[in-house]
Amino acid sequence: MEAIRKSAAEIEKGDLPILVLSEADVKGLIDPLQLLDALADGFRDLSAGLVQAPERPEITIPRKGFSLAMPAWRVGMSIAVKVVNVFEANLDIGLTNHLATINLFDPSTGAPQCVMDGTYITAIRTAASAVLSVRQLSRRESRTATIVGAGVQGRQHLDLLPLVRDFDEIRVASLHHEDAISLAKTHPKAVAVVNVKQAVGTSDVVCLASHSYQPVIEAGWVRPGTHVSSVGYAPPSGELPRELLDISKLFVETADAFKSPPVGCAELKGWDVSTATLLGDAISGKRSGRESAAQITLYKAMGVAMEDLVAANLVYSAAKSRGVGQIATL
Repeated sequence: MEAIRKSAAEIEKGDLPILVLSEADVKGLIDPLQLLDALADGFRDLSAGLVQAPERPEITIPRKGFSLAMPAWRVGMSIAVKVVNVFEANLDIGLTNHLATINLFDPSTGAPQCVMDGTYITAIRTAASAVLSVRQLSRRESRTATIVGAGVQGRQHLDLLPLVRDFDEIRVASLHHEDAISLAKTHPKAVAVVNVKQAVGTSDVVCLASHSYQPVIEAGWVRPGTHVSSVGYAPPSGELPRELLDISKLFVETADAFKSPPVGCAELKGWDVSTATLLGDAISGKRSGRESAAQITLYKAMGVAMEDLVAANLVYSAAKSRGVGQIATL
């Protein structure tokens, strides 16, 4: 017997079960190697136009911080919507300066499925995209890396870099040398350095991972054949020297990187978009990556919602299969 369809006025939402995943849950569910491979697929899909990820809006709280909303979806995945808040003064009260949550929704009905911590996902997916660029673009014989920045991103880069190249030494530099020393102690191949110019000038890979409002290196320090990545977001300027754009082959996540913040990268504002290659096109082989051993390659990240989409869906799938998390009623 055919069911009688109720009118909209007769239907109430009722209680909906929602999976809630803490930061500890998320950390325990992410496999870094799996994430790198999933992001490679995500970048290919993004370049091919298979990912919906509209421009991120920003709310600015004067003299306090800002909040970004980052939605994304791809066929076969749950809809993901991240809200990330960046409040620098949090560090003075012992709270991280980046705080985020990610909500997942059923693409068939729009019903909420999961609320998870997004702070750790933001940290690891940002570093993972940069490290993916190292895997794709650095010379395979690269043995020395320098990380500029000893905060959250410095730590994530240090954890992930050894997964893609057999580095003999990973140097850590920071505005506060004691922070570099503390971070270097966490990894057997890491060493804290004071002379950033010398470290950069003798490295095969340079990862800029700071929250600096001005360049943390000079373009002239970078030797031929180096791969440089930059993940810092600190408009109106930023950690990357624009002069490096003149002497390197540039790779970005999407063409939106050239728009004004909060959508794009401050360091790329006004630059010719035609000079860049999408990382996804290099991964798919649609366009060339590194073209010679002497070429300087540069990956500038703005952080796109596709990365959150991929990571959050990986976490959600793992949580369901392992029975991790708490069920709440909405």
